[in-house]
Amino acid sequence: MSGKTPGANGEEVRRTTFASQEEYIAAQPAQARPLLEWIRKTTESVVPEASPCVSYGMPAYRKRKIFLYFAAFKEHIGIYPPLRADAELIRDLEPFRGPKGNLSFPLSRPFPKALVKRVVGALAAEHGGGKK
Repeated sequence: MSGKTPGANGEEVRRTTFASQEEYIAAQPAQARPLLEWIRKTTESVVPEASPCVSYGMPAYRKRKIFLYFAAFKEHIGIYPPLRADAELIRDLEPFRGPKGNLSFPLSRPFPKALVKRVVGALAAEHGGGKK
């Protein structure tokens, strides 16, 4: 479902909502879809008790509460929320961290799957309301 919403400067912003992660992924550019599917499968493997959902218009996973959001943008894949607890992993993620700590993985570079797999487990432990 889509519609127009007024943006901060009065311009119209296209707003799209999705009923499922599958619907979201199918609507994304071809270059991003395999990476989004990989994030889904990896999350379900690393955190088998996690439930898929869509929140804030993005695919997400929850345990007791939502611990992972991910989304495709024009030039990158974003993963949220920021990690705060694992200092070593945060150091390893430095090239991908934005000013608020959110992660941005450029589509123009190889996707660091081993690193993202660590992120999934760490986010589940930190934000999921329970252990990995």
